[in-house]
Amino acid sequence: MEASSLPTVLLRPGDADRIVGGHPWIYHGSVLRLTQPATDGELVQIKDHRQRFLGVGLYNSKSKIHVRVLGPERVTLDQAFFEQRIRAALAVRQKHLPGASSFRVVNAESDFLSGLIVDKYEDVLVVQTSALGMDQRKPMIVAALQSIFSPRCIVERNDTAFRKFEGLPDANGILAGSLEGPVNIQLNGLRFEVDILGGHKTGLYLDQQVNYQRVAEMAKGAQVLDCFSFLGGFGLHAARAGAAHVHMLDQSAEAVAAATRNAAANGVAGQCSFETVNVFDWLKAQTVVAPHERVVPRFDLIVLDPPSFTRSRSAIPDAMRGYKEIHLRALKLLKPGGTLATFCCSHHVDAVMFQAVILDAAYDARRMLRRVATYSQSPDHPIIPAIAETEYLKGFAFEVVR
Repeated sequence: MEASSLPTVLLRPGDADRIVGGHPWIYHGSVLRLTQPATDGELVQIKDHRQRFLGVGLYNSKSKIHVRVLGPERVTLDQAFFEQRIRAALAVRQKHLPGASSFRVVNAESDFLSGLIVDKYEDVLVVQTSALGMDQRKPMIVAALQSIFSPRCIVERNDTAFRKFEGLPDANGILAGSLEGPVNIQLNGLRFEVDILGGHKTGLYLDQQVNYQRVAEMAKGAQVLDCFSFLGGFGLHAARAGAAHVHMLDQSAEAVAAATRNAAANGVAGQCSFETVNVFDWLKAQTVVAPHERVVPRFDLIVLDPPSFTRSRSAIPDAMRGYKEIHLRALKLLKPGGTLATFCCSHHVDAVMFQAVILDAAYDARRMLRRVATYSQSPDHPIIPAIAETEYLKGFAFEVVR
């Protein structure tokens, strides 16, 4: 359909600046009116209140995000469009992660495809569509992916909370090809077993791919504690880098079993031990002492990589209490001169807030810290500063000075 014949969404005065600046979300409150009725999921053109053309996007009256902008130019939304956008996204990964064979191919807003995520696990692709307009075009997206990658299988993992806000039901299963059992992938030369159909998220935390390597550089000869270890990403990289011993903690028995198999597959099982446990409870038990006794620090390197503690701004105070608790306990278990590598994956807690809560915990633990590294998400999760939501993962490494 020609853009001139598309339904037009007119924005309220003052609400066009954010869109011109590159942010792709137009909320219900920013819409002045539609020039003609639009079907949910339909392509619409966007204009400011003076009728100046701003771009095109996908409309959904059921969502708080009424329009997801696809770009400032007129486009034809067909398979060729998706091929072009996905190839452009792939080129970014090939430039910044040239050796990787498993990575995020499309990261929604970061790649100007709001509501679409595509992860690549060797020759298997996992698709998530969290917006109605993308969900309706799944056949087009699948055809584009088959054309570019010729994958063994394309799986959809559509069980995210975001779909409910778009009026979409959960949908999980195989969209193309076939898949039997877990997929074995390579990450920085290590082997990981990934349960794509039944595992967490789309299978693995690909956003830590670069950080696994960077943290492991500090592990040689160290006694390492890997908290919230999941499939063993940090722990196994530390073991390969020459850690004396790595103890991994996770509350998921399935994740611990998979991490144990991964350790054996990579020839580092002898350096690793595993515990299925609530990490908060474990840290508390290890740091409770009688009056006038002191905790004996046992670790040279502790990794804290918890799941997000907050899904909304209202949950920030509880999240900050949780972050303080685990940092206070971890710092008590860290030897003088030891290193704490810690991460926060909540968009609602920025780096300044995160560092402040760590320093608060350090004060209570009577520890002085030296910051030795700052971490972000891997480049297959690109950050567009004009779209603040694309930056969510932050982390630091601190050495205990005294």
